[in-house]
Amino acid sequence: MEETRVPIYLITGFLESGKTSFLNFTLQQDYFQIDGKTLLILCEEGEEEYDAEALKQHNTDVEIIESEEDLTPERLAAMEILYQPERVIIEYNGMWLVSRFEEMEKPEGWAVEQHITCVDASTFQVYMANMKSLFMDMVRNADMVIFNRCEEDDPLPSYRRSIKVVNQRAEIIFEDEEGELGDLFEDEMPFDIDAPVIDILPEDYGIWFVDPWITRTAMSEKQFISRHVPETTWNGKQILCSGKNSHDMLCRRYYIPRLHLQECFCPEDHRRTVGRCYREGCF
Repeated sequence: MEETRVPIYLITGFLESGKTSFLNFTLQQDYFQIDGKTLLILCEEGEEEYDAEALKQHNTDVEIIESEEDLTPERLAAMEILYQPERVIIEYNGMWLVSRFEEMEKPEGWAVEQHITCVDASTFQVYMANMKSLFMDMVRNADMVIFNRCEEDDPLPSYRRSIKVVNQRAEIIFEDEEGELGDLFEDEMPFDIDAPVIDILPEDYGIWFVDPWITRTAMSEKQFISRHVPETTWNGKQILCSGKNSHDMLCRRYYIPRLHLQECFCPEDHRRTVGRCYREGCF
């Protein structure tokens, strides 16, 4: 793998999501200072502006990209020659596909060091309803997702699940006007894990499938039952998996390496370690 010579800090988010505020603050922090030059590439201009004097003081040059067509490998190569930056910070346009930049050829030694997505909690549901595919592309490989402008009655557990379904490894931070919020919830679930029968609807399949906390607390103690398979017995609790993905839900769930669980349940052979059920026609 090519050694990273110029780290790229990629900041994404829709318009007025707090990207500029976040960068204005970060650029002035002692821990973020370097001896060399910083190149700040602006692909979107919101209401808040950068302090030109502060940028100059911290040895930061600014390059403005006005259209998506202008952000090309050739333009990046020209910036490398002109500025010779030690690092690059990109405030990315929220209406451009992040995956396009991720796949773009970059100057030798340039690589994304950290990808942070800023989200305005007050408009999150609107964007999810109208631009879900664009948002999911934005957070799919993000290292951190920061929800700002959070209110006390916002459904923050639901916001967190929306991110974890597409990006399990992302760190998720919630902030209000006073700063970062503490742990306001303990992974609230869209189903009741204390019910005698845990009924998982098709739309909640992704949450059930990827959340390791559920695996540790619920899967280790309860039994699987699907509307499409014979009943099995295990520790007296039932889990009812609705929908056509029942076989995958019962089998695939147990060979995800990061969850360190390798169990596959079968009506004929209740537990079997490693992978899918070996029996032909199982489920």
